[in-house]
Amino acid sequence: MELLNLPGGADSFDLAAKFCYGINFEITSSNVAQLCCVSDFLEMTEEYSKDNLGSRAEAYLDSVVCKSLEMCVEVLQWCENLLPLADELKIVSRCTDAIASKACVEQIASSFSRLEYSSSGRLHMNKQAKCDGDWWIEDLSVLRIDLYQRVIATMKCRGVRPESIGASLVDYAQKFLAKKPSLWNASTQPKVDLVVGSVGNEQRLMVETITSLLPTEKVAVPISFLFGLLRTAVMLDCTVACRLDLERRIASQLEMATLDDLLIPSFRHAGDTLFDVDTVHRILVNFSQQDDSEDDVEDVSAYESDSPCSPSQSSLLKVSKLLDNYLAEIAADANLKLTKFMVIADSLPAYARTNHDGLYRAIDIYLKAHQGLSDPEKKRLCKLIDFQKLSQEAGAHAAQNERLPLQSIVQVLYFEQVRLRNALLCSYPDDDHKPMYQSWRISSGALSAAMSPRDNYASLRRENRELKLELARLRMRLNDLEKDHVSMKRDIEKSSSYKFIWSFSKKLGRLNFFGHSSSRASTSPSKQSQRTDSKIIENMSSRYSR
Repeated sequence: MELLNLPGGADSFDLAAKFCYGINFEITSSNVAQLCCVSDFLEMTEEYSKDNLGSRAEAYLDSVVCKSLEMCVEVLQWCENLLPLADELKIVSRCTDAIASKACVEQIASSFSRLEYSSSGRLHMNKQAKCDGDWWIEDLSVLRIDLYQRVIATMKCRGVRPESIGASLVDYAQKFLAKKPSLWNASTQPKVDLVVGSVGNEQRLMVETITSLLPTEKVAVPISFLFGLLRTAVMLDCTVACRLDLERRIASQLEMATLDDLLIPSFRHAGDTLFDVDTVHRILVNFSQQDDSEDDVEDVSAYESDSPCSPSQSSLLKVSKLLDNYLAEIAADANLKLTKFMVIADSLPAYARTNHDGLYRAIDIYLKAHQGLSDPEKKRLCKLIDFQKLSQEAGAHAAQNERLPLQSIVQVLYFEQVRLRNALLCSYPDDDHKPMYQSWRISSGALSAAMSPRDNYASLRRENRELKLELARLRMRLNDLEKDHVSMKRDIEKSSSYKFIWSFSKKLGRLNFFGHSSSRASTSPSKQSQRTDSKIIENMSSRYSR
């Protein structure tokens, strides 16, 4: 007699034979699944004998195994070689239901242990207390991926906390993928052929399954774990749906990411960029397309979407700084095309950056690494920078940066001059001089637009020299005004009130620093300004006498 496909093999047949011949043996969690399957295969049921092997194994499974989470996990391990018969006999479903029920009970008991009374007498949850209800996480990590998937799916249906499920997924993934540290470390870049040849379909299936089991809540798993999964999915060439799902989850909490997270190595093409910029670009697009109402689901009324302190605005600021650092890191790559660099730099809305120092630094690095760019390409690239949003240090560096196109340098000098004029206007307001830079800007722009390209270039160079001279003169005048201001304070303290009025009028006569720099305008004031000065002096004298 030949028994083909006997569940459990010779060990199971040995136990069944011992039962038939009355040899005592102990039913345990390590053999109960085999006994259930072999008794069904050999038809050792109640139809042929009372208290047969099948009924005894079933009784032990229901009364003993299903009461313990550890024993259920052990039975599931033995069921790996007994499928699909173990599934047909509902051994797997009974064990997964028992594990989920035990996890829920432990979760409730742990929640009650963390309850405490506040000083006002109200009962609240102590979030800082250690949660001891997730001890089962390490036990589940020994299961095969298909059985583990069924356990986690059952836990979701039973209402286990998303944080606990996320912690279990992280522990499971790290145990099975820890043999390949390159999957989780952005600094190492293994060869694709070696990695793909050693991993195979099993690792790819594991990554796709874990991705499908991830909870929808943002705080369920850390973003570094999501980036590790994405890096693994890219390297193993997982399905497009798997990678897009990870990119969408990462985009929902991108403000928590670091620069090392974004540095995903490029595994596929030898002549491609060092880092996978296409994946990062899709993540940034997903982030920018998020609805503002999704940023704070718990209490939407507590924030305003247009407020600078709203979660969306703070997230934009963090992501913009992260993006500028990422651009500076990839800018030195010689294989990075200009179009890709510009698309990534322009992936966030214009109002996301309050300061363009980081963007200017990244563009300067790109210009230094790609010296073969033409002048039109440099102009296109520098249009991304808003020179009005540069700090004083960055503006001073840009004004002397020979890698920038001439028009960009002129803009930097112009805005630097406007900044100085505004500072002087704030210190000594004078309405007569405010429209002057506007008319100068319009006439200068119209003049340069009407010239030929060669004359326009020469005109821009002359304007550049004039702007530098004007900037130096304004700085000298600002220093003189500061000295005059100090001397005026000393005059107030030392001189009498009448002498102070006349000295103050003399100072006003010297404050014509917004006029043209010709010697005629600087030496002889107009009659109208003299009449205005005399009126000011008379009014101040009359007020003082009162």
